[in-house]
Amino acid sequence: MDVAADPSAAARHSFTVNLSILFGELPLLERPAAAAAAGFTAAELWWPFGGEPDPPASELDALRRAFADAGVRLTGLNLLDDLGRGARGTVSVPSERERFRTNVPVATALAASLGTPALNALYGNRVEGVDPAEQDALALENLALAARAAHGIGAILLIEALNRPESPDYPLVSAAAAVDVVDKVNAATGLGNARFLCDLYHLARNGEDLAAVIDAHADRIGHVQIADTPGRGEPGTGGLDFGDLFARLAAAGYTGRIGLEYRPSTGVSADSFGWLPREYRAAAR
Repeated sequence: MDVAADPSAAARHSFTVNLSILFGELPLLERPAAAAAAGFTAAELWWPFGGEPDPPASELDALRRAFADAGVRLTGLNLLDDLGRGARGTVSVPSERERFRTNVPVATALAASLGTPALNALYGNRVEGVDPAEQDALALENLALAARAAHGIGAILLIEALNRPESPDYPLVSAAAAVDVVDKVNAATGLGNARFLCDLYHLARNGEDLAAVIDAHADRIGHVQIADTPGRGEPGTGGLDFGDLFARLAAAGYTGRIGLEYRPSTGVSADSFGWLPREYRAAAR
């Protein structure tokens, strides 16, 4: 089932556009308005301040104004990750312990001010010379702290699997590995607000059976992100059947948003949404 040929599959879901990868041809503060002009009412971001865990209040305020002025809701925000320098999160990295803990209240306050219901905590790469068990213990400690902070603003904490070809030092490279961490965090806090970020692009690059992942872990999925594979472009530029995947998510009971986290194949973000009719772009929730 081709979603472009049968857009009704998309009508069952709400969509959010990731402004750290889409509309990247524009300055950050112009991207919410560009998303609104394309018909979207919800967006998400990787941590938008690089390696700065506690940016100046003026920069935080400017970002808030950009979303408010555009009438776009920020529905997802990464905790400190600095993806621009190849980091894949900070929660398991001993040298980042204090910077991560500085960032948690800052990111949580930003999320609270924008009505953001989900924070994403990337696990972090393995560090040469550090015992993986030590990293995992630190990750659980930090993730529990972040889950409690998220709970305090009524948000969930997302834990994501990435793909091994692009992130060879990242230890969570399967749905099962990420879900195992989700379960450990929930057991540690008793809050139940840690959830699996099911990124279909990353899982496909890892060779996983996406239908089986949806069936096995639907009750733990807190958010879904998409890009086609292998090129990470918009749906229709690769081999994934998004019509079928959207239908499977709906049948499994997934009612959350689907984040568009792809690189537009033409380099012009506004031209990459032809597969998604405009009437389906505004988030229903």
